[in-house]
Amino acid sequence: MSDFPTPNFSIDLSGQVALVTGATAGLGQRFARVLAACGAKVAFTGRRKERLDALAQELRANGAECEPVVMDMTDRAQIRAGLAQAEEALGTVTILVNNAGVPDAQYATKIDDDMFDSIVNTNLEGPWILSCAVAERLMKAQLPGRIINIASMAAFDVQPQFPSALYVTTKGALVRMTEAMATEWAKYFINVNAIAPATFRSEMVEDLLERTGDLAQYFPRKRICEPPQMDSTLLFLASPSSECVTGTVIKVDDGQLGR
Repeated sequence: MSDFPTPNFSIDLSGQVALVTGATAGLGQRFARVLAACGAKVAFTGRRKERLDALAQELRANGAECEPVVMDMTDRAQIRAGLAQAEEALGTVTILVNNAGVPDAQYATKIDDDMFDSIVNTNLEGPWILSCAVAERLMKAQLPGRIINIASMAAFDVQPQFPSALYVTTKGALVRMTEAMATEWAKYFINVNAIAPATFRSEMVEDLLERTGDLAQYFPRKRICEPPQMDSTLLFLASPSSECVTGTVIKVDDGQLGR
């Protein structure tokens, strides 16, 4: 007889502590709500304190235990201090969602040093530092964990009409970082996976649509995806259901791009 239930599937996150970066809008804000709704204690970060406080008020009104953390992903000291604040308030982080990211919307030869540093630090260095810090704590506590990196279909598809050379480079590196960390930390039962969305509704995408017009007309299904349509992918990777899944990138693009 198997010890596993049938079906062996659960999205119950009771007893888990999640940390979501870039949660002042869009996907990150949705991720925080969904993880809290499934029973996790949730810390969430961003640079806009008023938005963090508003989200905290909303979640607490719905019975969630949460902690808003002001964090700039380009500031190493803030990243480390923010993680310490989250853990002091809620306990050891067992689910990390590296969601914070910024685009370049610029051709490679037009990117100056300040833009380069901002994009690389936010999209790659910040997730690296935070992932390592969370993994170290999990190893010390001898706890399993889930790290979910929000990459992008841009890691796999580059369009010449949309300048994004540095963004594409950082998201491609994030995918490879996911695979490398998953390999290194498998023996500690720390699963590291990534989600690669295409065009989902967000502040970043709204800015893109202002510049490029209605992109949906070019997609097979003629639509822009909405954040709730990624709930199931997030919960699969965050929950006990994905116990044997690590080093994987799940593409969620609604058929917008080819293969």
